[in-house]
Amino acid sequence: MNSLNPKVILVTGGTGQVGGEMQRQLCLMGDVHAPSHQALNLADAAAVDAWLNKYQPGLIVNAAAFTAVDKAESEPELAYRLNAGLPAQLAAYSKARDQWLVHYSSDYVYSGDAEPGGEAQPWQETSPTGPLSVYGKTKLEGDQAILASGCRHLIFRTSWVYSARGHNFMKTMLRLGRERDALAVVSDQIGAPTPAGLIALVTQQALTREIEAGVYHLAPRGETSWHGFACEIFRQAQALGEPFTIAPGQVSAIPTAEYPTPAQRPLNSRLALGKLERALGVTLPGWQAQLALTLTEHLSAQ
Repeated sequence: MNSLNPKVILVTGGTGQVGGEMQRQLCLMGDVHAPSHQALNLADAAAVDAWLNKYQPGLIVNAAAFTAVDKAESEPELAYRLNAGLPAQLAAYSKARDQWLVHYSSDYVYSGDAEPGGEAQPWQETSPTGPLSVYGKTKLEGDQAILASGCRHLIFRTSWVYSARGHNFMKTMLRLGRERDALAVVSDQIGAPTPAGLIALVTQQALTREIEAGVYHLAPRGETSWHGFACEIFRQAQALGEPFTIAPGQVSAIPTAEYPTPAQRPLNSRLALGKLERALGVTLPGWQAQLALTLTEHLSAQ
C-alpha cells in the first residue's frame, strides 16, 4: 500500500457498531466525516454522488450495510442497494481517483457446508462462495463489484459482529439473562464472535502497515456456537458481579431446525485467519479474551 495521508475520510454507517469504532481509530489520520442518515441517505445514489463531489474524501471506509438478515428476504431491493450498489458506487469513485476503499463483508457469502464427505473446515479467502440468503447474496455482489472495479481495496470478511454499543447478541443475552430463568440457543452454527473494536483496530493497522490490496478474513481465533457464546457471556458477566435470574445450566442447546427464521443461516462460519496474520505479522487474539474486553467496556458504561 502506498503511503496514506488523506485530508478527508468518509466513514459510512458511522452510527453502527463498526462505523462508530472506526471513527475513534481514524481520527488521527485525517478529518473523519461520518454523516448521519439525515445528512446523507445512502440509499439515494444521487445524494451519495453529490456528497462525494462536495467533500472529495481521500479515503472511504464503507461500514454501512443492510444487516437485518431476515428483513432482507422481504426487502431485497434496499438490501441490494446498500450491500451491492453502494459498494460499487464507492469503488468507482475510488478507482477514478486512485484511492483506497475499505469494505466490510461477511461469512454469509459462503454456503456454510462442510467439505464433501468431510468435516467442516475454516473457509479460505479463495474458497468457493455460495450464499444462502438475500443478505449473503447481496454482500457477495458488493465484494464482486469492488474487485471488478480495479480500485485499491481492502475487503474484510468478518463474522458475528457485536460491540459494547448498539443492538447485538451479547447485549440481548445480558438483558434476557436478567428477565428469564431459562433460554434455548442454537448450538449447530459454528463461528467466531467478532467485536467491532477488534475490526476497527485491525483496519487501522492494515492501513498504516501498508498491507497489499485484497480480501482478508477478520475474526478472533477459536470457534464456538451461539449457545457456547451465550454461556460464556453469562459466565464472564457473573464473574464481574452481574446479577441474573437465569441459573447456570438453564441455557439449553437446540438445533437450527428448532429455531426457524425467514433467512437460512450458514452452519459453518469458521474463517481461516492465516492470510491476515501473515500480512500484519501478528497472531489474532482469542474470542473469549475479546469478549472479556467488550463486556467490561459495556458494563463499566452502565
